[in-house]
Amino acid sequence: MFCQTCGAQFATHRAAAVAVAESGRYAGFWVRFVAAIIDGIIVLVGSGLVSSATFGAGIAVGIVGPWLYEAFMLSSEWQATVGKRAMSIVVTGLDGGRISFARATARHFAKYISGFLLFIGFIMAAFTAKKQALHDMIAETFVVFR
Repeated sequence: MFCQTCGAQFATHRAAAVAVAESGRYAGFWVRFVAAIIDGIIVLVGSGLVSSATFGAGIAVGIVGPWLYEAFMLSSEWQATVGKRAMSIVVTGLDGGRISFARATARHFAKYISGFLLFIGFIMAAFTAKKQALHDMIAETFVVFR
């Protein structure tokens, strides 16, 4: 793709994906699974503390808390939740850079689709060439070792 005015070439998602793919250090299923366990414990403890302190707001915290935790952490400079950071993995966009809050939000809610399909969407990370789960494909993200 070229600019019709000056003739400069535009960067494409395909070229950016190739740059990430050449690194070849995609995080597999088990590393991601351990990171999810760590994050699950953090979210569970946090939700429990807020629920006990507010006498019942835990339902709202149980829905909003995990979303905000994941979206803010993945779109931060860390590019990872605490669990992912503990496992030395980060979530990147196709260009290998940090993802936006909106993309992190889409990735979080796409996880519900991965779960509704008998968790096959998560298990896909063990079998796809780039170790992408269904929610990674939907949100156009990769999980790589840093």
